[in-house]
Amino acid sequence: MVRVPNGMSVVVGLGLSGRAICRHLARTNMPFMVADTRSEPPGLAAFHAAHPGVDVVCGPLTALDFTDAHEVVLSPGVDPATPGLEGLAERINPHTGDSMVVGETALFVRANQVPIAAITGSNAKSTVTTLLGEMAKAAGLRVAVGGNLGTPALDLLADQPDAELYILELSSFQLETTPALGAKAAAFLNLCEDHLDRHGDMQAYRQVKQRIFIGAQHVIVNQDDPLTWPSQEDVATIRFSVNAPLDNHWGLVWEEADLKLMQGQTQWLSARELKMAGQHNYANALAALAMGQALGLNASAMIDTLKTFTGLPHRSETVAHINDVTWVNDSKGTNVGATLAAIQGLGATLEGRLIWLAGGVGKGADFTPLATPLARCARQALLFGADSGRIAQAITSQVPVRQVRDLTQAMEEAFALARPGDCVLLSPACASFDQFAGYEARGKAFRDWVENKAAEVSL
Repeated sequence: MVRVPNGMSVVVGLGLSGRAICRHLARTNMPFMVADTRSEPPGLAAFHAAHPGVDVVCGPLTALDFTDAHEVVLSPGVDPATPGLEGLAERINPHTGDSMVVGETALFVRANQVPIAAITGSNAKSTVTTLLGEMAKAAGLRVAVGGNLGTPALDLLADQPDAELYILELSSFQLETTPALGAKAAAFLNLCEDHLDRHGDMQAYRQVKQRIFIGAQHVIVNQDDPLTWPSQEDVATIRFSVNAPLDNHWGLVWEEADLKLMQGQTQWLSARELKMAGQHNYANALAALAMGQALGLNASAMIDTLKTFTGLPHRSETVAHINDVTWVNDSKGTNVGATLAAIQGLGATLEGRLIWLAGGVGKGADFTPLATPLARCARQALLFGADSGRIAQAITSQVPVRQVRDLTQAMEEAFALARPGDCVLLSPACASFDQFAGYEARGKAFRDWVENKAAEVSL
């Protein structure tokens, strides 16, 4: 057994965040060593070159004796219940007052001196994080955006030390090892089944997500999703909804065939002025507005940003309008919850009907929740990939279904079926690895085909 030297921190996991943790500890002259459960973690040679003399122990964590460790810092991908870490999370570190087991975000909070805005949720957190970042820039702030999205938080701290605001997307894995975030504004957008192999059940998953509220000045939640509401009833919340707003909260109101984004009785802008499509994206806009107002951002800067923000690639991305049919790339919809949001969001605003393209590797998901919303708005479901049969079985009583060979055939058939006012939506509710390298490759294949078809039709 390898005994950790007295007073030395142990970084567990040499992934993206693990390497950021190591860089931070090196910058702050904190002695550390590294452990990784893999026998040959990728990038090990580059790590040794960057950190000569730092010990790396590869293999089971049970080979380490953590008794004298100063602290154990986990990468997000490492489960605190990994064999070898038993009991460490319950121990209090006498030097910090926190648990002996923390993560990258905990180190960030200790070193940071400026306000934090934090966003979590099962879906849409990258969109809201990016949108809020653009709003803050337009308002004239020096802002750094990252966390679970893009740049690790500790690298932001080093690369943009003059930032006046850090906006962080945070996953449940990151929140699990963050004792107290202390955000100026913290948002919990939604919750659906995901990562239950790590957290065990929905209640445990919810509790981990709710750690984002610890020490927060302003708490932003989804009025339509009670699982996002704080467990403590005395916490004041700011709420957003796809329905009419309560009191001075945020919501959507139909006025003379025009959908308005409202705060209480105050209109901010019309949904027609947004580049993002779908009711779910209007909810994302409301969440960003609520956070921006809590942070004190200039209202006109936020509105101007919303009028130009087109969303993120592969996330309900409007690719083209062909013959008055809208083609939307939501390839990032890799679970049922994300696809449900896209179907409901677009279906609620369509003049015509929805043609849904879906399939891939379903990871054992239950697809039956998709049946009822599809029955309300779908003209046809075109299914491809490994689990197309399972999806068909779950929805075929509610919506016309056709199983096809692959995404290309699905797009060809959708083009033939679509009528003016319709929307063709790629939101697969599945991973892509049966037919693509990843959701980005799947989305690119969709976008390329649609753009070529648009060019062909315009000739």
